[in-house]
Amino acid sequence: MKISFFVVLQLLSSGLYSQVNITGTVLEFNNTQKDKVLSEVNIVWLNSTIGTTTNSKGEFSLAFNKEFKKLVVSYVGYRTDTIIVNRPNLGKIWLHANLDLEEVVLNKKINSIRKSLFNVQNVVTVDSREMLKAACCNLSESFETNPAVDVNISDAVTGAKQIQMLGLNSPYLLFTQENIPSIRGASQIYGLSFIPGSWTESIQITKGSGSVVNGFESISGQINSELVKPLTDRNVFLNMYANNYGRYELNARYNKKFSNKLATGLYVHSNLRNGVIDRNSDNFLDAPLAKQLNFMNRWQFLDPEKGWVSFFTAQLLFDEKQTGEKNFDSKTDKFTNNAWGSEVKSNRLDLSAKVGYVFPELPYQSFGYQTAFSYHDQNSYYGYNIYDIQHTSYYSNAIFNSIIGGSHNKFKTGLSFTYDHFNEKVNNHNFDRQDNSLGAFFEYTYDNLEKLSFVAGIRADNHNRLGSFITPRLHVRHSLWNKASLRFSAGRGKRAANIFAENQQLFASSRAIHIIPNNGNLYSLNPEIAWNTGLGFVQKLYLWNRAMDFSVDYYITDFKDQVIVDWENPQEVSFYNLKGKSISKSLQVDLNYEIIQNLNVRLTYKYYDVKINYLSGTLEKPLQPKHRFFTNLGYESIKKFREGQWKMDFTLHWTGEQRLPNTSTNPVEYQLVPFSKPYSIINSQLTRVVNEKLDLYLGGENMGNSVQKKPIISAQDPFGLYFDSTILYAPVLGETYYVGFRYKLR
Repeated sequence: MKISFFVVLQLLSSGLYSQVNITGTVLEFNNTQKDKVLSEVNIVWLNSTIGTTTNSKGEFSLAFNKEFKKLVVSYVGYRTDTIIVNRPNLGKIWLHANLDLEEVVLNKKINSIRKSLFNVQNVVTVDSREMLKAACCNLSESFETNPAVDVNISDAVTGAKQIQMLGLNSPYLLFTQENIPSIRGASQIYGLSFIPGSWTESIQITKGSGSVVNGFESISGQINSELVKPLTDRNVFLNMYANNYGRYELNARYNKKFSNKLATGLYVHSNLRNGVIDRNSDNFLDAPLAKQLNFMNRWQFLDPEKGWVSFFTAQLLFDEKQTGEKNFDSKTDKFTNNAWGSEVKSNRLDLSAKVGYVFPELPYQSFGYQTAFSYHDQNSYYGYNIYDIQHTSYYSNAIFNSIIGGSHNKFKTGLSFTYDHFNEKVNNHNFDRQDNSLGAFFEYTYDNLEKLSFVAGIRADNHNRLGSFITPRLHVRHSLWNKASLRFSAGRGKRAANIFAENQQLFASSRAIHIIPNNGNLYSLNPEIAWNTGLGFVQKLYLWNRAMDFSVDYYITDFKDQVIVDWENPQEVSFYNLKGKSISKSLQVDLNYEIIQNLNVRLTYKYYDVKINYLSGTLEKPLQPKHRFFTNLGYESIKKFREGQWKMDFTLHWTGEQRLPNTSTNPVEYQLVPFSKPYSIINSQLTRVVNEKLDLYLGGENMGNSVQKKPIISAQDPFGLYFDSTILYAPVLGETYYVGFRYKLR
């Protein structure tokens, strides 16, 4: 009986096992989030010939065999996988594409802000990931998490954000878009707000004198923005933003690829600010009412086999701002003393084209041509002050690149032409003029990554108002030891000061305008000339197996001539040429470190010593802090396939005391202390990456609510002698909170 029972049990067990099937579905591993099933995949028990194949749905079913523990899954073009069989339904099995050895690509995560060891010039590259950390939505707001430049608000009325570098205001920077001069002349104050950040692929920030290829005007540095490219950009991008002060923004991009060589992109930006905000109860708006419509169309052609690449870009913009007292109505109060108000209406058209040719048989030799046309029409008034300007500009630049002997010795040479026509009206005075310049340049590069590299450039220009002159520039980089570089730069810059377009905020006051002539060709003033020299050190290393970057920069800008904007008299602003010295010294120390995996910290300290010889004596530049401190903490959760991700960002700006312009001749109630108090600004953002298509984000700006208590002098009497909104050393707008989303479709 025992033997019979054992035989029956064995038969039952065998019968049960024979009825069990192992099932599963085989799919391709990819990043598109679309399941791609694989048919005809071989499923075989390890070390046997027993197996099956998947059907058209990628499914398989194979009888369980107790002699085997593992299944081998194989398919042509994919890596073979071995699966442990520990349950009847194995679920989804993902096969990876099998790459040949020469096709393997190693990816390293790179920082969103980078300073190269090998670039001869001192360049900081900021990519689109970093710009997403800022609240919104134009280029002037894209530097909040970047310590390379300082962002200030020009005055308490217009709220325009201004960029400073090396202790100097934005007119001393050269702004380019894809290396074509863009923000200059009439667009100097508001131009950064005309470039949506979502249209920008990356930004390159160059400290010190830039390249002679881009012109002679840059003194403190260059900021170049690279736009997204239709051939490589996503098919669809949509971003919407809203904050608690009635600001709403829309950014959209659509790209159409006609082939692997030709594509076009249509980009739209619109914003509306309709919140009436007066948190400091001075009866003036804390932020202007505004609306903007911005359109761009880009075409890209790329034929690498034949060596051709070209771009064509057209941009059309309509922008309106209204500010002043809360009860100001432009229809009834304009140019009356019912209420003080201001309107700025700007229309702008930009057209640009770039063509490049790389010689197929000589890949180190190329030719490029850039051309651009712009028309800027601004009509504005600030109380009783009228400022209108129409600026027509044309630019062209032809560049030839090649080598001398070997690839270590490279050169660029070419010709450039610039034409500007200004129709400018200040109250009852017209300042119309035409400027044109023709220049030639030559730049030699010796490139040795292991030791010494340098770029030496010179250009000669003839300008109808600035005369004929030479612009020399030199950049040197030396590799000191492993992952350490020392840089030196020196160069000369010369520019025409557009005194009204660059200082429009001064119209929002009761100051009289006074120009002290100097027999010059620009508002009776001479052009500005300065030498910029600088040293920089970069060390990259690993500390406790974590990447760390350390850098120090020191620059001196020495003006040989400068148009001084003197507002030490609270009843007037004077423009005159420098008599004496004007020197700006700046020191910056940076430390970047990955504390733990995906948690990065950036620390920056800045020191400025900017002194100018005014007619009243040598003084520190007003509203220029000597000390600044910056810290940023950024964390990203580990991203897993087909799972979401968290991104968190925290930024602290500490600004030291600033010398305020002299107000001692005002009545006591309208006098300011000589120096402002230090303050801090805290910004933070939290982003949820739901999937490859959707991001949700929320955040806050100025979360500590640091504001200037009385940003406007004599706000209760804006038509009186002492009204002044220009002495602004801290924010006007308090804590701001926002939400938004980004939708992306490849």
